Amino acid sequence: MIVGILKEIKSQEHRVSMTPAGVEVLHQNGHEVLVEKDAGAGSGFTDEAYAKAGAEVVASAADIYARAEMVMHVKEPLPQEYQLIRPGQIVFTYLHLAANEELTRALLASGSVNIAYETIQKPDRSLPLLMPMSEVAGRMAVQEGAKYLEMAQGGGGILLGGVPGVDPATVVIIGGGIVGVNAAKMACGLGAKVYLLDTSIERLRYLSDVMPANCFLLMSNPAAIRKIVPTADLVIGAVLIPGAKAPRLVTREMLSTMKRGAVLVDVAIDQGGCFETSKPTTHTDPVYIVDGVVHYCVANMPGGVAKTSTLALTNATLPYALEIANKGWRKACAESREIMLGLNVVDGKITYKGVAEAFDMGYVPPESLLH
Repeated sequence: MIVGILKEIKSQEHRVSMTPAGVEVLHQNGHEVLVEKDAGAGSGFTDEAYAKAGAEVVASAADIYARAEMVMHVKEPLPQEYQLIRPGQIVFTYLHLAANEELTRALLASGSVNIAYETIQKPDRSLPLLMPMSEVAGRMAVQEGAKYLEMAQGGGGILLGGVPGVDPATVVIIGGGIVGVNAAKMACGLGAKVYLLDTSIERLRYLSDVMPANCFLLMSNPAAIRKIVPTADLVIGAVLIPGAKAPRLVTREMLSTMKRGAVLVDVAIDQGGCFETSKPTTHTDPVYIVDGVVHYCVANMPGGVAKTSTLALTNATLPYALEIANKGWRKACAESREIMLGLNVVDGKITYKGVAEAFDMGYVPPESLLH
C-alpha cells in the first residue's frame, strides 16, 4: 500500500502522525511511504531521517492525496483539504466528527473511508489510540491550570500546592478515566486538594485503592457538581463518550457561583466541550474570561509538547496502521473488531452511531460494508 504522512496545518500543531522509526517498519513490510516535506520538523524529525528510513519526501499535501491509498494525519482534515480527498482513499486520523458537521458532510461527499483514532476500541472498552494523548492532556491540564491561576495570566493568584501554613488550591476533576486520573496524579503530586468525580461506583472503588490520600473520590451527578464547583480554584473537564458529543456538565448558571480568578480547563473541547461556556481556543490564544473565570479550551493540547506526543502516538498507532496497510481496510476490519469500530464514514455512509445521532443522520452498520 502507498501510505502518505501529511504535515499538520492546524494552528500551532507540531505533532506528526509517524516517526521515522515507524516509517522504517512500514517500509520493511513492503509499503511505499510518502512523507510531506517538513512534516516532522516540529517534533524534531528531519526530512533526511525520513528518507533514511525508506520514505520518499514529497513537496506538497496535494501530491500525497493524489498518490497515497491511505493518508495519515494527527488532526482532522481542514477545509482546504476537503477537495483533495479521493473516493476510496483511507483517511486515518483523529476525526472527532460528532463535534464537526461541516467535516462530516465533506467526508460523506468525498466517498472516502474514514477510520478515527478515537473510536478504535479494545474488548475491555479502552481506547488505545486516544490513551497516549489522554495521558499527555491530563498531565498538561494541571500544568496549564497552575500557570493560569497566576495573577499575571488572569487567575486568582493561587499556588497549586500552597506552602506550610497556607491552604493548597482545590482542584475538581470531572471524569475518572485516563485524562482524569493523569490530571489527579499531577495535581496530587503538586500538593493540591483534589476531588475526582466519576459516575461509576466500581471505578471509584478502584481509584480509592490506588490514588494518594489527598485525592477524594465523589460520585458525579448534577447536584454534586453544583455543590463542589464553588469551592474550586481549578476545574478540569475530563469526560468522554467515545465518538459522541461531550455532555455539558458545568452550566453558565454554575459559573456565576465560582470564585473570581478560578480556572476551567476543558480537555473535552475536541468533542464539543463539557462546560456550557466553552469554545475552542489555540496555543497562540489559549484563554478567555467569562464571569471572571479563566477558560482554557485548547483543542489540541498535546500539540504543545509535540516531541513527547509524537513518540507516544506512533507507539500506539503503528500496529493498527500496519494491519490496515498489510490487509486493506475491509479485511483488517473483518478480522479486527477494534479497527471496525474505528470506521466513522465509509463511501458516503455514516458507520458510527454517535456521529449519526449527533446530526440526526442515517446510520449504516459497518459490518454491512465489509463484503
